[in-house]
Formats: sequence, structure tokens, C-alpha cells
Amino acid sequence: MNKLLLQAEVVHIEPLRYTPAGIPLLSVVLRHVSEQVEAGMKRKVECEVNAVVLGDQILGSLALQGLTLGSHILATGFLAKRSLKSTQLVMHINHIEHISN
Repeated sequence: MNKLLLQAEVVHIEPLRYTPAGIPLLSVVLRHVSEQVEAGMKRKVECEVNAVVLGDQILGSLALQGLTLGSHILATGFLAKRSLKSTQLVMHINHIEHISN
């Protein structure tokens, strides 16, 4: 199973663009900060995750309406390679909930 649920702040939004197939694509960078327990010890976790949102339905109803720098969101999606020749991972978001910080 490949499912990722991430609570994060939007720290970068690129201009809307389109794939060669004409599908709208929005690229964002998400910043996550939390405290996790690992091996019985508390650990502060900070990371930035590159993410994309694809398609007319998701862009029109979720991502573009109210998604601004500094927005706090709960993003659900999956991980995939950036491209066929890349090993870098990117989160593909298929659901966004706006949350209060």
C-alpha cells in the first residue's frame, strides 16, 4: 500500500501549469513539523515535501480555492517518482483539508 497523510504548512506554490496531455498541474512545497516517538524516545521531525495536485476536479474544488502561502492543510495522497528517470520522490495529493493552526 502507498498512502501518505501529512499535516503541513504550504511554504511555496508554483504557477499553475499543464502537462503535455493538457492536464492542469499545481506544484507546492509542504513543511511538516511534529514530535514523534521512535524507539521509546521523543524526536522532533522537520521536513519539506515536494507535492503536486493534478486534474480539473481537484484543482477547481480543493487546491486553488483558499490554498495560499501559510495555509495549514491535511494532505492525503501517495508517493511516486518525480519522473521515469528520477529517483526523487514527490507526494501526489488527491485530497486536501484546510485546518486551523
